[in-house]
This record gives sequence, C-alpha cells and structure tokens, in this order.
Amino acid sequence: MYVPATSAQPALNLAPAGIVSEAPPILRPLHTTLLLKGADLNVLEGHASSITGALRPGLSGRTVTLQWLTRHGWRTLTRTRSGLHGRFDLRFVPRQTGSELVRVSFSGDASHLATHRRVGTLNSYRVAVASWYGGGGQTACGGSLTSSTLGVANKTLPCGTLVTLRYGGRTVRVPVIDRGPFVPGREFDLTEATKRALGFGDLGEVWSTS
Repeated sequence: MYVPATSAQPALNLAPAGIVSEAPPILRPLHTTLLLKGADLNVLEGHASSITGALRPGLSGRTVTLQWLTRHGWRTLTRTRSGLHGRFDLRFVPRQTGSELVRVSFSGDASHLATHRRVGTLNSYRVAVASWYGGGGQTACGGSLTSSTLGVANKTLPCGTLVTLRYGGRTVRVPVIDRGPFVPGREFDLTEATKRALGFGDLGEVWSTS
C-alpha cells in the first residue's frame, strides 16, 4: 500500500545523482633529514665549538638544536634558526672541561617529521704540561706497566678516571693508572704506549679534559 510522506519523516541528505561524495585527502607529514657539513668538536675551554649543516628538504626558519646526552636523556645546549636552503650554524662555548656525546635535532612541526643526527663527542680541553715514563713493574693503581700499556700517571685524579688527551691533531682517551709526575709544573706522565699514540715528544703541552 502506498503511504505518502509526512512532515514527521526526516529528509535523506543524499548527494545529487551522478556525484560521488569524497572525504578530504589526509596530508601526511614529510620526512626530514639533517645534513652535516662541518663539526669542530675539539676546543679549548672558553672557545666556541661549531657545527654546520642543512635541514632537508631545504627548510628555512626552523629551530635546530644542539643537544648533549645526560643521565636523564638529551638536554639542549644551544639552538639556532635555519636559513636559506635550510642551512644552519650552531655555536656553543663550553664553560668547563669534559667529553660529552652530542647530536643535532629538529623537533618537527605540523607538516614535517622530527629528525635527529649524532655528531660525535664534544671535547672541551685545558692546557697541561706532560712528560712520559717507561719501564715495567706494578703501578700505584694496581696494574702492570708494559710498553703497550695505555694510560697516564697523575697525582690527584682517582685511579681509573678517563682522560682525553690531544696533541698535534691526535686524540686518545686513556685511564689514570699510576701516581706522578713528581716534578713541579708537570701534571701528567704518559706511558710509552700513550706517548706513541699521540706522537708526543719528551716534554711539552697537551690538551686535557681532566
């Protein structure tokens, strides 16, 4: 039986015949990358370290940060804004000696994904006078000294403390294994193996992170 439509029946919201209703396209954030072009990670305390590169694909006006790894995660040291073609130049002046793992980071935005890039170890040094010693026998820290033992002697640093030394463009990271030197004005005695690794002479200045 035919029943006529009444005002109590809701009208159906249908698209006109021949027209397909489509949902708006979903825009996915684009991938980004951090390209490194230069990194000066070995500096004297109070001098600037610099990291240069570009945020791809050529993103300008974005915040790029330099971060270092702590026990509680990554902490921001400094930040800058990317310029033309996404280029950036991060500069940071360490206020104390030490060695820290660092990375550059872009946190992303509404249309671009976040990205990070490990840079390496930032070493902040001070100048120290060093000599070297050889021979054999036992060390004050309880080990054995041979011509292949890597380490240094120091009067006050705890045994096992890792010290990064730099000389003539070469870098080594070695533990404190002995006590000395006991000559005024000298801070480190390098073992024979450490001396060879650095290309060090008999007496001179080294850069130290201690």
